[in-house]
Amino acid sequence: MNISIILKQSCLVLCCLTMLLSCKSEPQTTYDVIIKNGNLIHLEDGSVSISNILINDNRITKIISDSDLTYIQAETIIDAKGKFIVPGFWDNHTHFRGGDSLINANKNFLKLFMANGITTVRDAGGDLTSSVLEWRKAIAKNELVGPTIFTSGPKIDGPGGTWAGSLEVDTDEDISKALDSLQAIPSDFVKIYDSRISGENYLKVIQEAEKRNLITSGHMPFTVELDATIDAGIDAVEHLYYIMKGCSSYEKEITQQLINKEIGFWDAMPLLQSSFSDSTALKTFEHLKSNDVFVVPTLHIGGVLSYLDEVDHTNDAYLKYMSFGIQQTYKGRIDRVKNATVKQVTDRKALDTFFGKLAYKLNENGVSLLAGSDSGAYNSYTYPGISLHKEMEAMVATGISPLDALKSSAYNGAKFLKQDADYGTISEGKIADIVLLNSNPLEDIKSTKDIFMVISNRNQHSKTDLDNLLTSAIAN
Repeated sequence: MNISIILKQSCLVLCCLTMLLSCKSEPQTTYDVIIKNGNLIHLEDGSVSISNILINDNRITKIISDSDLTYIQAETIIDAKGKFIVPGFWDNHTHFRGGDSLINANKNFLKLFMANGITTVRDAGGDLTSSVLEWRKAIAKNELVGPTIFTSGPKIDGPGGTWAGSLEVDTDEDISKALDSLQAIPSDFVKIYDSRISGENYLKVIQEAEKRNLITSGHMPFTVELDATIDAGIDAVEHLYYIMKGCSSYEKEITQQLINKEIGFWDAMPLLQSSFSDSTALKTFEHLKSNDVFVVPTLHIGGVLSYLDEVDHTNDAYLKYMSFGIQQTYKGRIDRVKNATVKQVTDRKALDTFFGKLAYKLNENGVSLLAGSDSGAYNSYTYPGISLHKEMEAMVATGISPLDALKSSAYNGAKFLKQDADYGTISEGKIADIVLLNSNPLEDIKSTKDIFMVISNRNQHSKTDLDNLLTSAIAN
């Protein structure tokens, strides 16, 4: 045999041996968690792909479609075959409030959120800020089970504001001090309430917050027009009353009546509803959209409160998780319905139906919605945890697609709070807040309640763990 051929063959064998030895000696990559072969729902476009999600140090390190994980190891391997994977849910409108006597009752809500796959909540103002901040630290350290909390701290209102703990503003100096105190917390956004604040000071709060690069959301005094609120720089409008006002062809005239105190808030409702104009609404929707203003419809609580005269809640499955103190706070709204006239009750139900149609139109015209339950003390029979799922169901009942309802939770919530670098989608580099579902929520939005596992804050909560959380949350 030719010596050159022998040398070539020897070199080839040597190369192969070297490659084999180097492969065997190459260390295997080790991850904290691998979620194998799950149906990953991409909220950006609604597509679904079979994926393996590799997690290290509470971050999604890689997402791969290759099912060959031979050279990948993990401390925990989760078989997600047949499961549907979405970001942990966000409840974008909750409240921790009710004073010192209800601190523990509010703390109990944290279990209800987590048991329902809600890994993040937006606390839209209350009087328990110190406790909320303590819980947030304890949750981050894994000393307490609960969702990530983004909080506004106290609300901003006018002198004699309705809610305890509100920062009351009547002058420019008051506004500056209020915002200083919120930044010192630091709060994650500024929440404005409309019970006593003047229209002028309301707009000033938004404008001053804008100068400080703060995120704002709130109710809107009916003495202000919606366009003025948008132009001032509001980032989110809580509830649909204020959107309806901006869709009325007689908004200016009705606003003037309110300024003159010829009519009140509830007197204005049928006037605004009956003067809804498609052409005005389209201009309003475009104004909201072009200024990146989010809208929080809170449809579920609207339905609950509108039908308090018809629905008996004494056997609600979640009532047992509400302490006696929390249930006592429900009395105000219940008594209001008992003392209402037949016309007032009828008008409220008509308004509830109207708001469903309005939410659909907003979504249809590209306005970003935020799913929020408005759960907490004083908001009768709107239970923390489960009500977020009810809110998404209420959205779909209006005609909104399941995909858009899902997006209104984590996807839009993260965008609104400018947290989308870390949250909102299952993507490489983002925090590993993940819910595994047994069935497909794109086909049936009620599947958001069909939870197999919740992954949050480095923990894997199985269905048994979640059920145990619920059991431990029973208050009565």
